[in-house]
Amino acid sequence: MNINIKDLYFTYPTGLEALKGINLTIESGEQVAIVGQNGAGKTTLARHFNGLLKPTSGSVSIGDWETTKYSTAKLASRVGYVFQNPDEQLFSRDVRTEVSFGPKNLGYSKEKIDELVKRALSLTELNGKTETNPYDLSPAWRKMVALASIIAMDTPIIIFDEPTTGQDALNVGRIARVIAELRHEGKTVITITHDIDFCAENFDRVIALAKGQVLLDGMTKDVLGEEETLAQTYVDPPQLTRLGKALGLKDTVTTQEEFLKAIMWG
Repeated sequence: MNINIKDLYFTYPTGLEALKGINLTIESGEQVAIVGQNGAGKTTLARHFNGLLKPTSGSVSIGDWETTKYSTAKLASRVGYVFQNPDEQLFSRDVRTEVSFGPKNLGYSKEKIDELVKRALSLTELNGKTETNPYDLSPAWRKMVALASIIAMDTPIIIFDEPTTGQDALNVGRIARVIAELRHEGKTVITITHDIDFCAENFDRVIALAKGQVLLDGMTKDVLGEEETLAQTYVDPPQLTRLGKALGLKDTVTTQEEFLKAIMWG
């Protein structure tokens, strides 16, 4: 299910023009990271995908649905959105009830709900915490509950807003495994992130925004190699990319595997 954005402008009621003529297509099954400094328009853009925001002009379509013609509740069957702060998302008395809410709200059968919840709990390693109140869990585990609650809705498109913020290395690894599984299942995964190392290791395409416009858009290695242009977004390339440049490696490297191969084979 493709996302098509045509000549998208958005102005907040304060008069702030946050998006200025965005044209993009995100194809079904793509893994896309949206990067840029605070205020670049990343979250504003992503919140158009599930109808939380509607265009001032232009259009956003999710498959054959133009978002202005559908409610956010309806669009939730196609686009799942994991908020940066899980406390803005969680409200149920225990983990299982929280994770069950989304698929129940979409009207799935009991059998399908049970199957989706079981899968989501397993994928996020929450099986031993199903009867716990989410607010009795650590922030890292509350993040996993928020992920599970969206995964259980089985939407073809999933958006992660700053998934690694405040997470330790162990939980970042869990989140990476979730994304890898969603990729394997053919889901479209979009992240808004400042974590460029995480972006380089887990996403195939990077869209860099600056002042409400697309500055760069392409394969991750290509975009992160554009150091001078990327600097306009106040985003530094990954540490390994910068080290590779400093060492004079001819190819742009973004992961440990690429770096080691480039060092060994020149």
